Amino acid sequence: MHGSFFWYDVMTTDTKAAQKFYTEVIGWGVQPAGPDYTILSVDGQGVAGLMPIPEDARKTGARPCWMGYVAVDDVDKTAAHIQRAGGKVLREPTDIPGIIRFAVVADPQGAGFLIAKGLRHDAPPALAPGTPGTVGWHELYATDWKTAFAFYEQIFGWTKADAIDMGPMGTYQLFATGSDAVGGMMNKPAEMPVPFWGYYFNVATLDAAIDRAASRGAKVLSGPMEVPGGMWIANCMDPQNAAFSMVAPKR
Repeated sequence: MHGSFFWYDVMTTDTKAAQKFYTEVIGWGVQPAGPDYTILSVDGQGVAGLMPIPEDARKTGARPCWMGYVAVDDVDKTAAHIQRAGGKVLREPTDIPGIIRFAVVADPQGAGFLIAKGLRHDAPPALAPGTPGTVGWHELYATDWKTAFAFYEQIFGWTKADAIDMGPMGTYQLFATGSDAVGGMMNKPAEMPVPFWGYYFNVATLDAAIDRAASRGAKVLSGPMEVPGGMWIANCMDPQNAAFSMVAPKR
């Protein structure tokens, strides 16, 4: 559906180490998909990808990170719309023949993501919400979440859900890409250098997942923390310094 997140890639400096880390911490299976790309899977169904940082991106200073893909009806038209709305196209629309057409873009405040349209018609149905290994939440740390939301509303038709008052940290604005809230936006803390998108991976229990991550070299930046709705979260940095988060229904 136009405007919905549907895939995620981690770009990293050490793909073998990252593969070992995430398969052991999140529990993903792996499916090689070429010399420089590995599919991360849940019960044999792909949910994300693992790749080295592309050479052109590395030369411009790209660091290990997770990137989300947003589905669009027309990649070229959406890329042009993003530019007109003040965003940037970092990589022009490109085909992986027979699989996907995509472009790498950034919003007007600099948070990067991808837009894409699948070229296959045999895609499996989405896994049930909350399935361990899938992404359960999307979080934008913005310079100004209000203008950021206006951008995404214009490009993708996102809508506001609940707004949560976080006191000195400001407002946490939930957003929906369909009928249900799938993420939130907030103004980034001053110590966070640039705006970016963060992704929360579903795990069965949080404390055990934190232990798995920490024992394999991850830095636990915050958590475990209970959030509205009764879920538990932790924000982490993997051993290659890509930020990721985890969410679970219990500690």
